[in-house]
Amino acid sequence: MKFRAKILAFTVAAALVAIRWRDTFVPESLRGARVLVTGASTGIGEQMAYHYARFGAQLAITARRGDVLREVAERCLELGAQRALYIPADMGVTSDPEKVVKFAVEELGGLDYLVLNHIGPTPFAMWDGDVEHTRWLMQVNFFSYLQMTSTALPHLEKSGGSIIVVSSLLGKMCTPFVAPYSATKFSLNGFFGTLQHELPMRRSNASITVSVLGLVDTQSAMEKIREKTNMNALAAPASDAALHIIKAGATRQKESFFPFYTYLASLFRDWFRFFQDLTIQNCYYLEP
Repeated sequence: MKFRAKILAFTVAAALVAIRWRDTFVPESLRGARVLVTGASTGIGEQMAYHYARFGAQLAITARRGDVLREVAERCLELGAQRALYIPADMGVTSDPEKVVKFAVEELGGLDYLVLNHIGPTPFAMWDGDVEHTRWLMQVNFFSYLQMTSTALPHLEKSGGSIIVVSSLLGKMCTPFVAPYSATKFSLNGFFGTLQHELPMRRSNASITVSVLGLVDTQSAMEKIREKTNMNALAAPASDAALHIIKAGATRQKESFFPFYTYLASLFRDWFRFFQDLTIQNCYYLEP
C-alpha cells in the first residue's frame, strides 16, 4: 500500500510540474521571435511552423522539398507570421546544416530559437545488417544536429536563445523494428543532456530543451506501424505534440514528455524490466 501511495504521489507531482510550466507560457513572448524550424515540410515540423506563425514569430523553415516548403511558408504568412522564409536542404549532405543556419541568421538578423526536428527515412523492420544505412541515418538524425548547434550557438548566446531538440521515447527505451532510429535518438539524448550541464558551467545564457515524444499520428508514422503493432490507439495528434514542444522551449524546460505516458514509461523503465520487456514484445508482431 505504501509503495502504491509513493507511485501515486510521484505521478501527481509530475502532473503538477507539467501544469505549472504550461501555465507560465506567455504567447506574446514569441511575437517577433526569430525561429529556425527543421523538417518543416510535413508532420510535427509543419505543425510547429503553423503554431509559431500564429504567435507572430519570424520564421525560417527547411526540409528537402522546396515546393512543399513554399506552400508551408505561404500558409505561415496567412496565419500571422511576421516573416516566413524557406531554404531547401538535405541534412545527409554535410555542408547543408551549416548553410541553413547561416541563411536563417543572415535573413532574420539573428536567431532566438533553433528547433531541431528533422529525421531521415528508415524502415520499420528488424535490422538487416545494413551498416551503411545506419551510418547515413546518424548523419541526418544526429551529426547534422551537432553541426547546426555548433553554428547557431554563438548567435543564441548573444540573444539568450534556445535550442529545442525533438527526441523520442525510443531514445529512452528499446523496442523492436527501430534499431538505427533508436540509436540516433539515444545519441541525441546523451549529447544534449551533457550540453545541458556544460552550458551553465561556462555561464552561457542559451538553454536546451529536449522533448521526448511518444507515438504521434503523422502520416509516415502511422503507415509504418499499421501492420506491426497494436499501439495505434496511443497515437497523439501532431498539432498537440507541436504545441507542447513550443511551450516547453519557450519556458526553457530541460526535458519535456508528450503524451504523458512517455514520462511514466521513462520513470519506471528500470524498475520493472521483466514486465516492461514482456509488455513490449506483446505489443509488436512479425509477419512470417
